[in-house]
Amino acid sequence: MANYPASLLILNGKSAGDDLLRQAVSLLREEGVAIHVRVTWEKGDAARYIDEAHALGVETVIAGGGDGTINEVATALIALPDANRPALGILPLGTANDFATSAGIPESLDKALQLAIVGKATAVDIARVNDETCFINMATGGFGTRITSETPEKLKAALGGVSYLIHGLVRLDTLKPDQCEITGEAFHWQGNALVIGIGNGRQAGGGQQLCPNALINDGQLELRIFTGDELLPALLTTLTKPEESPNIVDGQSAWFDITAPHGMTFNLDGEPLSGEHFRIALLPGALRCRLPPDCPLLR
Repeated sequence: MANYPASLLILNGKSAGDDLLRQAVSLLREEGVAIHVRVTWEKGDAARYIDEAHALGVETVIAGGGDGTINEVATALIALPDANRPALGILPLGTANDFATSAGIPESLDKALQLAIVGKATAVDIARVNDETCFINMATGGFGTRITSETPEKLKAALGGVSYLIHGLVRLDTLKPDQCEITGEAFHWQGNALVIGIGNGRQAGGGQQLCPNALINDGQLELRIFTGDELLPALLTTLTKPEESPNIVDGQSAWFDITAPHGMTFNLDGEPLSGEHFRIALLPGALRCRLPPDCPLLR
């Protein structure tokens, strides 16, 4: 592996003390692989490190963390000019790792790190919201967003993805649908939404397959709405057996416009965004990502 170009690993500060990761990086360096490591401490660090990666001339920037870290790195990468944009590598170190899991990234640290450095770089889509905020995996709205954003960190650390379901059942007293109107290419829906998933990737909230048919290189976003007509049964079916839910509306489009008269919040790979209007549009093939050859998210 000594002939491979240099990489820069942007590591979420929560994972900085991971001994297995330190060993894996050290072993690769002993083999002659150049890996620069930077640790994030506050919002905006990833963007600064991307500028540094550009100055160093690395071919790959590896996002070491969960979905939020991957999204922050991906968003900073697409701000660079096309000709100078390193590929994105993924090292899943978060609680849920929804994007990495659905993309087939190995759970083993050393295998994931090797893939991030030497894997084939494939052009993938990324979504932009209101011409500024991005997500690479999924935007979720409705009650599911409140569950994800409110789930205590200690519960997430102890139980992983199941924690979202448990916390959601505990908070049934706050269950209210979001009234909204959604328009896309040959798509229009208006009503009360319990959960909205707009997927470039397939799952969110610790393993919930909200958009099971999504692909990250087809120029399309997948939309799934769980309507809020019968709230409690809809929630339970949504979280346990979504394929059996009678309250599902599906759509597909390169863009979606969402208007919510009373305002609502979308969770963009862990980053909340509130407002009354959202324009979500794909940037096709905007990013090169090192993915396994049998990645389920590629067409």
